[in-house]
Amino acid sequence: MERSSEEKPPVSRAVENAFSKVWADEHVTALVALKVETSEADTVAAEVTRFAEVEDVFLVTGDTDIFLKVRFPHYDELKEFVLRRLPAVKGIRETKTLLVVTAYKEGGEARRP
Repeated sequence: MERSSEEKPPVSRAVENAFSKVWADEHVTALVALKVETSEADTVAAEVTRFAEVEDVFLVTGDTDIFLKVRFPHYDELKEFVLRRLPAVKGIRETKTLLVVTAYKEGGEARRP
């Protein structure tokens, strides 16, 4: 996905610096919503399962087509995934990344925040 030089970057430099300070040395878990070409949904789902950092892949109904749960040792690796590796998957039209702040229950087990 190439952007024209007139497009704004996906994240402002101030936000980027804040994320780097907060999550620089901690693992990062995120939920990534994908909007895909309908005819490519199964292919996209199969392709993203090949990324080792992708823990879960769900085909869903509604405004989003596929949800991914991803985990990275460092924020910079999430950034690389979202900005470079994920856009290389054919059929993805749009992504939205949500950083997990606190997991109260994960893998079927309650967690202490």
